[in-house]
Amino acid sequence: MRNPDLARDHVWRAAVRLRALDALYEGGSWADVVRESQETVELALKGLLRSCGVEPPRIHDVSDVLLAERARLPPPVRDALDDLTRISRDLRRDRELAFYGAEDLTPSGFYSEEDARRARDGARRTVTLVRPHVLGGE
Repeated sequence: MRNPDLARDHVWRAAVRLRALDALYEGGSWADVVRESQETVELALKGLLRSCGVEPPRIHDVSDVLLAERARLPPPVRDALDDLTRISRDLRRDRELAFYGAEDLTPSGFYSEEDARRARDGARRTVTLVRPHVLGGE
C-alpha cells in the first residue's frame, strides 16, 4: 500500500533543504552544497514518483525510472524531463566524492563556487518544478 503522505514529506523536506543550501553557499562550503543538492534532488524526484503511483527504487539517481514512467508524470514535468534527468545524473556522480573525497582529492579544495552554484541551481529548479504537483498550493 502507498503512503500518500510520504510523497508530500519528501518534497516538503526537499523544499526546506533549499534554505540549507543557501546557508552552505553563503559559508563558502562548495563541496557541501554539491552533496546536499544531490540529496535535495533525490528527495524531490522520489516524492514526485510516489505521487504518480511509482514506488522509487532505493538508489540515488532515479532518472531512468523517470524516463520509463514518463507517461505518468504531469505534463510540465514531462516537458522538463531532459533537464531533470541531467541534473540528477550529474549530481549523483559527485555524491560520494563531494562528501568523502579520496586519497588524492580533498572536497573543499576540489569543488569550486561555480560547481556549487550549478548544483544549487539544479536543486532549486527541480524542487520548483516538482513542488506544485505534489504539494499543490503549499
